[in-house]
Amino acid sequence: MARVLIAYSTVDGHTLKICERIAQRLRGDGHQVTLAEIGTAAPADVSRYDKTVVGASIRYGHHRKEVYSFIEAGLPLLRAQPTAFFSVNLVARKPGKTDPQGNAYLRGFLRRTQWVPTMVAAFAGKIEYARYRLADRLMIQFIMWLTGGPTHASAKVEFTDWAAVDEFARRVSSLPLAPMAAGENIAP
Repeated sequence: MARVLIAYSTVDGHTLKICERIAQRLRGDGHQVTLAEIGTAAPADVSRYDKTVVGASIRYGHHRKEVYSFIEAGLPLLRAQPTAFFSVNLVARKPGKTDPQGNAYLRGFLRRTQWVPTMVAAFAGKIEYARYRLADRLMIQFIMWLTGGPTHASAKVEFTDWAAVDEFARRVSSLPLAPMAAGENIAP
């Protein structure tokens, strides 16, 4: 089985929760999985794995700068193996907004990077207004008001389609490994 790196960037912890679910499914298929927060994982670490998954959340319409830096620095390594990227954003709560064709955040991400992941998806996140600072809560409530989402200050709603996360993990599990270059020796 494969060694899989799941590198993630999260603001409120929900992206990590999704990564943990993916890791659980991959381990169930016999893969060795390492979870690493972007910023603590070095892009060079990618070379120690057979597959890499990157998960990143959206806040105020953008993925965090560290995500782009991680990908830019690790680009040659990411291009040499099967990879997957997923974005966690509230737009994905709506039908047709879970792939690059329907999700502007995914399209923007793919345009901004030179990385072409083997797999790409978006998963809806979670709203928990009581956990946010006042400015964050007001901004997110405004965005939800504009897009027809929950706005009550006590709202706590998880929009994540866990069956879609499980299917994503299944597809990552079944990604074929890249052929080793002549003379390449991968340590266990």
